[in-house]
Amino acid sequence: MTSLRGASRDVHRRRRGRRATAALGAAALAATLGLSACGGGAEAGDGTFTAGHPEPDHLVPGNTTSSYAFDVLGNLFDNLVGLTPDGKGYNLAAESVTSDDQKVWTIKVRPGRRFHNGEPVTAASFADGWNNAAYGPHAYNANDYFSHIKGYAEMNPEDENAKPEADTLSGVRVVDQNTLKVTLNDPFNQFPLLLTYPAFAPMPKAGLKDLRAFEEHPIGNGPYMMSGKWERNKQIKLVAYPGYTGPRKPKNKGVTWKSYSSADTAYTDLRAGRIDVYQTIPAGKVPEAKRLLGDKFLPRKMGTIDYLGFPVFDKRFANPDLRRAISMAIDRQGINKAVYNGDYIPADSLLPAIIAGHRPNACGELCTFNPAKAKELYARSGGFKGTLELYFSNAQPTYYQWMQIVANSLRQNLGIQDIQFRQVPASDYFGMLNKRTEKGPYRQNWEADYPSAQNYLENMWLSSANRMGWTSKEFDGLVGKANRTADPQEALRFYNQAEDVAIREMPMIPLWTWAGQGGRSDRVGNVTITPYATGLLAYEVTVK
Repeated sequence: MTSLRGASRDVHRRRRGRRATAALGAAALAATLGLSACGGGAEAGDGTFTAGHPEPDHLVPGNTTSSYAFDVLGNLFDNLVGLTPDGKGYNLAAESVTSDDQKVWTIKVRPGRRFHNGEPVTAASFADGWNNAAYGPHAYNANDYFSHIKGYAEMNPEDENAKPEADTLSGVRVVDQNTLKVTLNDPFNQFPLLLTYPAFAPMPKAGLKDLRAFEEHPIGNGPYMMSGKWERNKQIKLVAYPGYTGPRKPKNKGVTWKSYSSADTAYTDLRAGRIDVYQTIPAGKVPEAKRLLGDKFLPRKMGTIDYLGFPVFDKRFANPDLRRAISMAIDRQGINKAVYNGDYIPADSLLPAIIAGHRPNACGELCTFNPAKAKELYARSGGFKGTLELYFSNAQPTYYQWMQIVANSLRQNLGIQDIQFRQVPASDYFGMLNKRTEKGPYRQNWEADYPSAQNYLENMWLSSANRMGWTSKEFDGLVGKANRTADPQEALRFYNQAEDVAIREMPMIPLWTWAGQGGRSDRVGNVTITPYATGLLAYEVTVK
């Protein structure tokens, strides 16, 4: 039996705008999006604090995959399962999450808890929220996170112009006021971790009746409630919810999330004391921040990895030896020192070190800078003819910097002279990759939706899900075995075997794991920023 009782924490996913921040960055990457920040902020002495981040896209939980929206939603909502700072699951709104076969799950919702408008939080609150997010015609950004649940296909026909056969998930049954019975398409041992993802938050009846009003003033069940409406491109003010009875009782009176279009401006405001917390200081400012902030500089481990993907559907990139040669021609540590001050971690695996299943040096020589071996593999592959186009978005200046170094390495070490950059607007970048219109290697990254090897391997490499056009029955079969296995250690063995297949074929090159580098002001203490969707644990922050 699998159980979560107060401690520790198929597979085709349709891509409806999948994972916006997987491409744009980690939990709270400061991208150059939105309008200029203005106004807002907490007043000294009122017990609240201010944190800076880019503008969210949506505040309906099922309609966003944005880290910036998660900053807010993680404060407004308690999901069934929560995550500790080190990535262990614990029951939050759930009393228990159990299964005898990994396929049929029984969820007991804690009784007596209420939304900020006084509505009771029941099993139906979760079922209603999930059905709303999973219904295909709504075209919600997090729609595909519900694909493991029975009945998803009937709500999402392959022909998106066709009318769905159902408007609710047949695998989600409300047994009574506090009990949900969830049936999946196949056994899936990572389901409790999936429940930590913000899209699985409950929805009040009032919110479902008027989603437009809810977007401007979300009604949650978490430790904070909205103070006024979402002030677009300016700020979102939250105050501690006095009726909260869960375990995340705020140690402060509220938090204001102030929107910034410029990472440099946000950092300047942090230094000037105009904001109290900023989660991602620009790489170029990190040496200065370390010196000026002292113990207020907040380094942390992260689970975000940058990759270089290949359009394997293009026959010019079909030979694995070419892909291996390019991997071994890239000096990861050199780029780390030149662009990221030596703070990033050169990749030695497809998984970051914070994820269970990471094996040091799993990638071996294929992720090691070796120009001589790279030339040998390149020659054996038959080489590359024509223009090599390198694709990346304009979300961060560092992308252009390291792509320049990669291009120089390929010229010097492989003799590929005709290389062109294709810098694409961030708003168009993932639409391009989803349509497979790129003509060369492209920058991709992934951060943890939840702390699981499955979350990386299935979403990035599975034949029915990846952007590369790479197919492998061996890889798919091993991931499927891992998902169905009840024993966590046996599951990790299968995930690692699948990882070995992807490393051997190298349809996508792992480059480096990000380093988290934030900062705080003198006004606040006890600031914890996690590498997961929870991001800043605002409820723990103390205000002086």
